[in-house]
Amino acid sequence: MSDKKRFTSSRKLDHLRICAEEAVECGETGFSDIRFVHNALPECDMGTIDTLVRFLNHSFRSPLFISAMTGGHPATKEVNARLARAAEHYGIGIGVGSQRAALENKALADTFSVVRDEAPGAFIVGNLGVVQLRDHGIEWAEKAVEMIGADAIAIHLNFLQEAIQPEGDHNATGCFAALEDLCREFKTPVIVKETGCGISAFTSRKCWGAGVSAIDIGGWGGTSWAAVESVRAAESSTADMRLKTLGETFSEWGIPTAVSLAEVLSTGGPVIASGGIRSGGDIAKGLALGADLCGMALPLLRPAMESDEALSGAIEMVQNELITTMFLTGSATVADLKSAPLYIMGRTRQMIGKDNPVRAQRYH
Repeated sequence: MSDKKRFTSSRKLDHLRICAEEAVECGETGFSDIRFVHNALPECDMGTIDTLVRFLNHSFRSPLFISAMTGGHPATKEVNARLARAAEHYGIGIGVGSQRAALENKALADTFSVVRDEAPGAFIVGNLGVVQLRDHGIEWAEKAVEMIGADAIAIHLNFLQEAIQPEGDHNATGCFAALEDLCREFKTPVIVKETGCGISAFTSRKCWGAGVSAIDIGGWGGTSWAAVESVRAAESSTADMRLKTLGETFSEWGIPTAVSLAEVLSTGGPVIASGGIRSGGDIAKGLALGADLCGMALPLLRPAMESDEALSGAIEMVQNELITTMFLTGSATVADLKSAPLYIMGRTRQMIGKDNPVRAQRYH
């Protein structure tokens, strides 16, 4: 294996370990500024509340989506297997981490393909960086989909992380053209996915214009890849304090998840809300704002590294929180929840703005 390929694989393990062990969550999603209007007479049966949703012509038993996390190192295989078993059992969707390492080294493909092995009926989303798409073309996207039998492919945008990585790609030219080419020629649905800085209305319009099938906003307020890279820089053999400081500074960079969600929804859909989703209550807020699915990563990563039972417990708690929130808003279905009244306060209200069409129709 070349040094470059070995480095890509080892970096994946670094990311997994740092996310599990270090304090790498930064910012405010904006969800703390959002409150549901309590329905004192909900007129529905909590025991029959229906969390069924549809996304890209697929049905899901819950709007919880297991966001892209890992793969690309032998030590990540069992984590992906556990996440996949949970996706199959609970009837929810799952995304894999960046497949770059396995595309560079076929020996690592099973750390991703295990997801389809363990979840034959699940909706699975592949993952490729837009830089790798630009550099290697549609062939790599085809291989990524084939590797896991993916139902869709996420093209991730991670230029803040690239800017801080010592080995990062600092040239973003040509990436939009590569995305357009993929959407024009690819049969598999394409999802554009940010990785923690959010997507603006301006960028989402460009993405819809390119022909993407959905957008995963990946807003600011959850796991910060700037913070992750800051830890990596401090731990490196050269201990690059310049990059460590840069990562700490730019951990504050991005569009809060709730604000990004409102901006993107004002331009089209379907949309996955992700970035700091930490509870079933957060999922309910994302759905009420208009999201189709809500992605969760870090809260499921730690139990997935422990056991199947721990992961099941975490997912069931999230589902119970979602159902309780639906009950207390009088929402017997997710469609009902999408029309539940909300209070919007503070900085989130200011940032969304009175002219946002989603806010104008929905918020108090």
